[in-house]
Amino acid sequence: MRSTAVRRTALAASAAALALLVTACGGPSDDGGEAGDGATDAGKNAPAAAKALTAAELEKAALAQADVKNGKVTDAVATDDIAQDKVKAEKAECRPLSFAQTGVAAGEPAATVKRSWTEEPKKPAGDDISEEALNSAFDLDKVLVTLASYEDGGAEKAVADVKAAMSACAGGFSHTAAGVRTQVDKVVADKAPAGADEAVAMTLTVTGDEGDKFPVKVAVTRKGSTVASFTVINLAAAATGKDFAFPTEISDAQLAKLG
Repeated sequence: MRSTAVRRTALAASAAALALLVTACGGPSDDGGEAGDGATDAGKNAPAAAKALTAAELEKAALAQADVKNGKVTDAVATDDIAQDKVKAEKAECRPLSFAQTGVAAGEPAATVKRSWTEEPKKPAGDDISEEALNSAFDLDKVLVTLASYEDGGAEKAVADVKAAMSACAGGFSHTAAGVRTQVDKVVADKAPAGADEAVAMTLTVTGDEGDKFPVKVAVTRKGSTVASFTVINLAAAATGKDFAFPTEISDAQLAKLG
């Protein structure tokens, strides 16, 4: 595998911050087409003023180990909890995508909760140590799940802002999160997860510091007054640059708990 791929997989395997894993392949710190909507609007006419969940209610609704059949669910590590003011988008219209990619709740949420899920590694058959077998062993997803509840239609606005940013920033954007710069080459709409009142999904093509490119999956969903966002990296995809499927079992499990 390439040296940058080895570095990424080592970072990921250490269970370091998923959000910072995304940005770790960018360049030096600085501040500063049509994507399609990729969205579902089944509950577009749901009441806009749904009551925000409290911190305790959000904790109860967050993804737990018992909700998944495979892999491990943990509280997000401290380095995943990036403050809004630590995310600097070079284009203001792209800031909602910067927040979504780094697992930062947009707007003014009443409460937030984060969880991390790591897929169970696949074991190579026998003593096979070929590159294909090694890539297969690293073919596992890491997901950062961010829940945020809002008063006064804030959840609807958060999703609407992401949709607008997907269109405005389809040709790429860059941002700095916690002092690390990330370059996104393009944004392409994906099939949105089912089970939400509103949902939008995308693949971001990120350029690493040696010019290599790899995909990052992001989905932003709404159930009532709560926004659930999912940032996904596949370790094999980070090494090879190949696309991968969004782990719908995780969004399904989380959205089901939101009622």
